[in-house]
Amino acid sequence: MVKIAPSILSADFACLAEQIAKVEKEADILHLDVMDGHFVPNLTFGPILVEALRRRTTLPFDAHLMMSDPDRYLIPFAKAGADYLTVHAEACPHLHRTLQSIREQGKRAGIALNPSTPLSAIEWVMGEADLILLMSVNPGWGGQTFIPFTLTKIRELAKMRRQGSLSFEIAVDGGIHLDNCKEAAEAGATILVAGSAVFGSSDPPDAIRQMKTRLR
Repeated sequence: MVKIAPSILSADFACLAEQIAKVEKEADILHLDVMDGHFVPNLTFGPILVEALRRRTTLPFDAHLMMSDPDRYLIPFAKAGADYLTVHAEACPHLHRTLQSIREQGKRAGIALNPSTPLSAIEWVMGEADLILLMSVNPGWGGQTFIPFTLTKIRELAKMRRQGSLSFEIAVDGGIHLDNCKEAAEAGATILVAGSAVFGSSDPPDAIRQMKTRLR
């Protein structure tokens, strides 16, 4: 079953706990976009917010670390309650070591790739990943348009997973909405990150329900 992961980047931060409570019964994972203002041109939040949210929901957290030096923050985010720690291949000069460090914290290891980064960049470490996240927009802001060539990239990643007899999740992040969610899933995505499509809706839980209905 394809999982839906609402991104709180598009939620109302003035009442974040209430926003999460609205989608808790429908969502499968909560996607936390951590931006440092350096790796991406935006600044969001740190471990203290993750720790606060952990007390308010039982949903699994995927902390998507869009940071220039994620290794410095693996332990703080692990201790704060993240279940997945997803780092960008572009930001990790020793990616294999970073993935091992995440596993040592008892967390699931994720690798994220920007749209222009080829799959060959992570070919030798795919076996260390529990999740591979393909960015379908250039990271930094919510509400962007899905980049079409991502579908080809999803298909190729799914093929590599089959050929290697691997079991990592394939997540897609950026521009996912009701009209393209099925296409992404048919290409091979198993987790769909949706921000504006969920929290930009007048009825966030119904937005997730509609998406899951479209996926059936």
